Amino acid sequence: AGAPVVEGEARMDDGSEDGVATVMFLQGKVTGPDGKPLAGATVDLWHANTQGNYSYFDKSQSEYNLRRRIVTDAEGRYRARSIVPSGYGCSPDGPTQEVLDLLGRHGQRPAHIHFFISAPGHRHLTTQINLAGDKYLWDDFAYATRDGLIGDIHFNDDPEAAHARGVEGRFAEVVFDFQLQQAPAPEAEQRSQRPRALQEA
Repeated sequence: AGAPVVEGEARMDDGSEDGVATVMFLQGKVTGPDGKPLAGATVDLWHANTQGNYSYFDKSQSEYNLRRRIVTDAEGRYRARSIVPSGYGCSPDGPTQEVLDLLGRHGQRPAHIHFFISAPGHRHLTTQINLAGDKYLWDDFAYATRDGLIGDIHFNDDPEAAHARGVEGRFAEVVFDFQLQQAPAPEAEQRSQRPRALQEA
């Protein structure tokens, strides 16, 4: 909550992993059920860094690193410059991994990007895309991989293409579109407010 809001296009990373991370250009279009572009939709997106950690939880990262809210342009497009995220696993010493060990399962997740997408009159969408080619794409311990939610990631090593993009060296591109559905009632336009368990310190 509270991630910076930008119009059309955003840079999501704070530059702290420059030279370590691969620059990623993520873009797509948000449409309504009729396939027409939705201008002014909010694309709220976030992902982990190259160590598989999220800002806010990882205090070594700057505030709102790799978290943005992008308002789509007149053609329903959103664009972000970020870094290729890493997958991650459960804490090896934690209770979740202890249960998984007893089940004979690993606790690894593929690289992925989270999304909340909303627009007036449309059902709020909560989803994520998993990145193609990841070792754990079809072996996600959270069973979150779906055929329609795999983001094809293309790596480009062309120096001229990199120069045109304003980056040095290899970069990646991901294109992913979303289609929102009509909200049957006003409350469907909002993110679910279902109660969540609180973890005591």
